[in-house]
Amino acid sequence: MTPAEFLSEDMADAVQELRSKAEPFAFATIVRTAGATAARPGAKALLDADGTIVHGWLGGGCTKGAVQKAALSALRSGQPQLVSIAPEELLAQKGINSGDELDGVKFTRNGCPSKGSIDIFIEPCLPIPQLVILGKSPVANALANLAPQFHWAVSTNLNEDKLTPVKPSQFIVVATQGQGDIQALKQALDNHRQYVAFVGSKRKYEVLASELIKGGASANNVHSVNAPAGLDLGAVTPEEIALSILAELVRARRAKIDINHV
Repeated sequence: MTPAEFLSEDMADAVQELRSKAEPFAFATIVRTAGATAARPGAKALLDADGTIVHGWLGGGCTKGAVQKAALSALRSGQPQLVSIAPEELLAQKGINSGDELDGVKFTRNGCPSKGSIDIFIEPCLPIPQLVILGKSPVANALANLAPQFHWAVSTNLNEDKLTPVKPSQFIVVATQGQGDIQALKQALDNHRQYVAFVGSKRKYEVLASELIKGGASANNVHSVNAPAGLDLGAVTPEEIALSILAELVRARRAKIDINHV
């Protein structure tokens, strides 16, 4: 069962709202307590992308800072976090300093007078990555068929005369292959994008890049485009080229999670 199946109706509604906006969030659940604590095991909270509690309760302010820090770490890495908030005396007995990590548990000092200990599990929930494919070429069609199998939400644009607006957080692949290349690239480069790739040779993109810059496009944005799209796998067929592009997309997506995640 998913965490949402154990939520109150109000919290489930809050989760659904965040999901509808494609925003990252996290669940925080108290899994163990010792000594005097305001909250008990099973208490749960919903945290937004800033690590702020938007629904639920985890006790007093003693846990707020540690939970927020752990939530931000979880959302950046995409990995769950287990944080143990304990009085300084207990940490000293164990030979642990606040901020240390041991066996997958991050320890932090509880400065509240209650002197209780609380272990909290943080589970990140990242939105499914959005892939926009511009064009109706064989490569575009092959990529649109392949990407959902690797958990990408795909939207395609088959009308080069009227491109659908795209969001800055999306990954974009321009696979027009001679049919509206400049228009599609202008659309993709309108504001800074997370990732833009162009299906075509390096030489062809150099010509198009020069035209884009002459037309007023930012040189930095133009030169940030991945061209040719895809890892060098020696791909020949549209399906193989789509596979090479998807491999590059996965690498870009994972690098973003590790470094920094809508």
